[in-house]
Amino acid sequence: MDRRRQSESRPNLSEVNVVVVDDSTASSGRLLHLHALSIDSASLPNANEQMSRWSTLVLAYKTLGVVFGGLVTSPLYVYPSMPLKSPTKEDYLGIYSIMFWTLTLIGVVKYASIAIKADDQGEGGTFALYSLLCRHVNIGILSPKRVSSNSSLSHSTQEGTEKKSRIGIFFESSIVARRVLLFVAILGMCMLIGDGILTPAISVLSAMDGLRAPFPSVSKSWTLSTPLVGIYSIIHHYPSIFKAISPHYIFHFFRRNGKEGWLLLGGTVLCITGSEAMFADLGHFNQRSIQIAFLFTIYPSLVLTYAGQTAYLIKNPNDHDDGFYKFIPTAVYWPIFIIATSAAVVASQSLISATFSVIKQSVVLDYFPRVKVVHTSNSKEGEVYSPEVNYILMILCVAVILIFGDGKDIGNAFGVVVSLVMLITTILLTLVMIIIWKTPPVLVALYFFVFFVMEGVYVSAVCTKIYEGGWIPFAISFILAVIMFGWFYGRQRKLEYELTHKITLERLRVLLSNPGVQRVPGLCFFYTNIQDGLTPILGHYIKNMKSLHKVTIFTTLRYLLVSKVAPHERIIIKKLGLKGVYGCVIQYGYADSLNLEGDDFVSQVTNSLQMHLQGCSDGLTYDPVEIQEEIFDLEQAKQAGVVHVKGKTRFHVGKNCGWFDRIMLAFYEVMHNNCRSALPALGVPLQQRIEVGMLYEA
Repeated sequence: MDRRRQSESRPNLSEVNVVVVDDSTASSGRLLHLHALSIDSASLPNANEQMSRWSTLVLAYKTLGVVFGGLVTSPLYVYPSMPLKSPTKEDYLGIYSIMFWTLTLIGVVKYASIAIKADDQGEGGTFALYSLLCRHVNIGILSPKRVSSNSSLSHSTQEGTEKKSRIGIFFESSIVARRVLLFVAILGMCMLIGDGILTPAISVLSAMDGLRAPFPSVSKSWTLSTPLVGIYSIIHHYPSIFKAISPHYIFHFFRRNGKEGWLLLGGTVLCITGSEAMFADLGHFNQRSIQIAFLFTIYPSLVLTYAGQTAYLIKNPNDHDDGFYKFIPTAVYWPIFIIATSAAVVASQSLISATFSVIKQSVVLDYFPRVKVVHTSNSKEGEVYSPEVNYILMILCVAVILIFGDGKDIGNAFGVVVSLVMLITTILLTLVMIIIWKTPPVLVALYFFVFFVMEGVYVSAVCTKIYEGGWIPFAISFILAVIMFGWFYGRQRKLEYELTHKITLERLRVLLSNPGVQRVPGLCFFYTNIQDGLTPILGHYIKNMKSLHKVTIFTTLRYLLVSKVAPHERIIIKKLGLKGVYGCVIQYGYADSLNLEGDDFVSQVTNSLQMHLQGCSDGLTYDPVEIQEEIFDLEQAKQAGVVHVKGKTRFHVGKNCGWFDRIMLAFYEVMHNNCRSALPALGVPLQQRIEVGMLYEA
């Protein structure tokens, strides 16, 4: 995420009652430092521009292994995955023409030029497209809690004044259309995760197939080694191979082969494997670095490599089962084999990283059970790692290899994943073009027709392989979709209950006016996720405990899509209109550490509250004597003892609930009881923690 976007992502603090600065001196110093920095930057524009270009080139270099590993190693298994029977020179020319235009249209035009620009807060992938649509159209996917909590991050205020498209109005008015759209987005994300499982398996197995080849020689030396071998093969075997770029070879290929040619598309689609990682891994890098690496390195490398393979096969038509290793000259076979095997291991990283990204997006948006997400960079919000997801991917990958053990069966499954993810991206990107970008209808129709037809034909071809290993991604995707839907359904039902039964300030005033409710000594931090009101757990607590601490601070932790939140923006305090009752929002970024010592955390909040109260004493609407009393009460409460209260809720499924609710809510409770806490660790001592249990009636 660039600095411009980080600055835009920061909340509009003028909308908040009071913003507390922990250290006014430090704040002034920070402003002076920024002012000096701006002067230096203005005086050295060329240096900054050169540094930016150098950083982009460094990122582009890093993408070669992380983003494009799957694409670079695709020549290992494309030809071996095709059931070719006595292929002719014309067949190979037609196949190469198909692969060339697939790489050009899908790789260059669709992903590198169009899809990569449809990011959501710097994130890519099918679920990011869906989240982007949710920010612009009221289709009921982003929960009200998320919208209110991160209103500064959404574009809803801007889009509210724009004229909505007819298709946007259609989705807002049709619950069936919204559910179908949700299903499509979930399916795309689950298929991408399935891709992350299959990529390591097929890449490494295809690389190890080189051991079956009979070449024993060793000499000197993969993004760069294979195109060099390809150029040698073109010159040595068939110099006129590039005439196959003409699309008429594609028409002749299908005219000659008919149904058999259509079935071969299940193999040719593998030439574009890993292209979705170009978009899904966007959060790990940036648009420019990915575009530079693909257009100037990966794309020409693949064009030359496949041209070299095809040139060799034209002269050796029956070697297609080992089409990669046999076209390598004998003198450099073993070095290329070592490089290919190493590259295959690295290639697994592209889709694994993409899996981490989409899982992280889903967790943030409450679509997936909470797992541990580690941010591996202090400057890129999208660079994440999940140890739990990593181990699950490892187990599933090993299981796939043990069950099938053959690269061709895994290749059939791989083709299903690749084509379906591409098709889903096309559908969602078309909606983005219509609803958000306001693209002219002619261009939208051209884009949709070309890519939907092209990828639809690929999908029709690979679906014939479902019984030959293609069922694997469907099984994986179904299991993941059930998990996501069960979690989403439970979270929505819980949110619905909380919003319906939330405690308003007026209701809290009535509860505290009850003579039976005592204000006991001490300072209480009461954690809540609702900002427009208070959690229903509060009413449950007061009714049963018949008490509330003299000073109670209702605390909300807000996650922002920035690396670090400035100290003067970290803690936001406001009075709630009742004596000893305050609201507090603690904002933190992905690189901020919230593992504070409990006493330090309490001191920061209470110091901020004191500064807020002292600032109020300068106003005309506050009584200075009353302000001093509140400050004194705060000190007394802190000395009397500090307690941290959070809710622990469960659903009570009554007899009136239908079978669907019984199953889904029971499934949600199992996941909820085994996932991580929603609150980051604050280093609060165990003796100060209280969990208030409450049953939500389903």
